[in-house]
Amino acid sequence: MEKALILTDGKAGHENQSKALARALGLEVEILPVAFKSKVAKALSYLFDRLNIHSSLLFRLAANLPSTEKFRVVIGTGSGVFYAVKVFSKKLAIPSAVVLYPRGYRILGFTCVLSPAFDRPKKSSNVVEIPVNLVSNDEKFYQAGVDQFLSRHTPSRGAVSVIVGGPNKRSSMSAEWIRGELEKVFAENEGKEFWVTTSRRTPSDVEEVIDSFPFDYKLIYSREKFNPIPAFVKLAEKLYVTAESTGMLSEACTFGAAQVEVLDNLNQGKHKFRVFVDMLKDGGYVGSSRKVDMSSLYAKARCLLGL
Repeated sequence: MEKALILTDGKAGHENQSKALARALGLEVEILPVAFKSKVAKALSYLFDRLNIHSSLLFRLAANLPSTEKFRVVIGTGSGVFYAVKVFSKKLAIPSAVVLYPRGYRILGFTCVLSPAFDRPKKSSNVVEIPVNLVSNDEKFYQAGVDQFLSRHTPSRGAVSVIVGGPNKRSSMSAEWIRGELEKVFAENEGKEFWVTTSRRTPSDVEEVIDSFPFDYKLIYSREKFNPIPAFVKLAEKLYVTAESTGMLSEACTFGAAQVEVLDNLNQGKHKFRVFVDMLKDGGYVGSSRKVDMSSLYAKARCLLGL
């Protein structure tokens, strides 16, 4: 099978979006970690791009590319790799695709840009506006997750799942807040099984409150490193997700058949997290089991990339 070269900054959330695009394009992947040599080098990359100078001297590679490999496209997600994507696109004479809006770089220098609508991308012939973050579209991945989950827990009735992230610059999360939210979740779904998972970002006092509720399945991330989310997405009847978890909301609104609900912990203001949640609500993806159909958007990306 033909391959895509994925340049990664080492962030799982970025790398997984690049992998999702490659899978949607029907390509296998070769992953190459890259990093700017310094903050000055990253700052220079914006200037160099404006001057149409694309040099590998600004970043370092974790490994050398196999000289025998031929790639159909180079893919990258995040500001740490956007410039390197252009460099490799020119060096290998192949199309380039980036995920997220590459603000600060010349848009027309990329063959295809897949930008979430909440990033408010400028209109351009090479920009494909997507309603959610890209998430894994590999059925084998989900089935493996379901099998692993079922080896740990056997459901006895319909399930309601809760996915808890953590605070960031645009959201807060307190023990008092999560207690009130969970009390409502349990009251609204009597007779169901209740499942929950926290994340590496979940504060310890919030985990303590979650631990005090009578969940039928409970994953406290600080105590156990396991990912039950693929099973939650595929098996649950209803999914509650904290509002700052854009990746988890994207996954919940794209796959499975669960009704999706948002646990709103966002701060005031018209920031991108609020814009994202409002767009999901306006699109009918919250409070229902409606799912995002990415097929036409992936088809447009294939066309732009000549695949």
